[in-house]
Amino acid sequence: MKEKVRVYALLTLGTLLVTAGVYVFKFPNNFSTGGVSGLSIILGHLQPWVSPGTLVLVINVLMLLLGFLILGPRFGARTVYCSLLMSVGTYVLERVFPMQAPLTDQPLLELLFAIGLPAVGSAILFNLQASTGGTDIAAMILRKYTSMDIGKALFVADALIVLGACLTFGVETGLYSVLGLVLKSTLVDSVIESINLRKYCTIITAEHEKVEKYITGTLKRGATVWTGYGAYSGDERHVILTALRRAQAQALRSYVRSVDPHAFIVIANSSEIIGKGFRGV
Repeated sequence: MKEKVRVYALLTLGTLLVTAGVYVFKFPNNFSTGGVSGLSIILGHLQPWVSPGTLVLVINVLMLLLGFLILGPRFGARTVYCSLLMSVGTYVLERVFPMQAPLTDQPLLELLFAIGLPAVGSAILFNLQASTGGTDIAAMILRKYTSMDIGKALFVADALIVLGACLTFGVETGLYSVLGLVLKSTLVDSVIESINLRKYCTIITAEHEKVEKYITGTLKRGATVWTGYGAYSGDERHVILTALRRAQAQALRSYVRSVDPHAFIVIANSSEIIGKGFRGV
């Protein structure tokens, strides 16, 4: 139950970051970097009687219904939760905190927040195997029935939406949207890697027993120990391999240096450690 509460708290946080970035910074500036929010901005401009927030709600609900009909029980509950939360959140914000103009007169600054907040939020969701729905649902449907490269297909769809922004709002807004589209995917990948960043440690030490006990007893982590020999000296050596979180790696480094100042330590970054205590397969 604690784990479920933690997961849904993170899902809520990620979704609210996406919603805030879209509503506060994207909508007032007409930044259209693809996806349902980008399409809603263009349609809302062409049909002034309906707001972008309402369009987000309608399109996401339609996509969810389509997902249930086509994908069936495999359709993710987390994506449903995030999609509905974003749709309702945007709809409520339009009525509680209406925005008639951008917060500032600095479009580049607002673009950074329009991309940064949703990128961090999306990274949190993707890391939990969830999303805010929309075009991600379309990708899941395409994956089921075609052999199409989904990443390329989504990029083409986003590019078409950005082109629509150029034609609808003018070259300046269109160029900001193009810049946002380029930054979006790069930033999401970087944030995901940062969230998953772990340390892979290789330690060669004469005090291997103490180090092993520290890893398993104090840090509560596993380790693999190899027996080898030094290529130059020919002396027997013990090589300890372990994967840790960042704070644990720092603690291990300090401990090893205290018990064996001559130990050889290699600490490398990795965002793809799969196994017990880290990410599932």
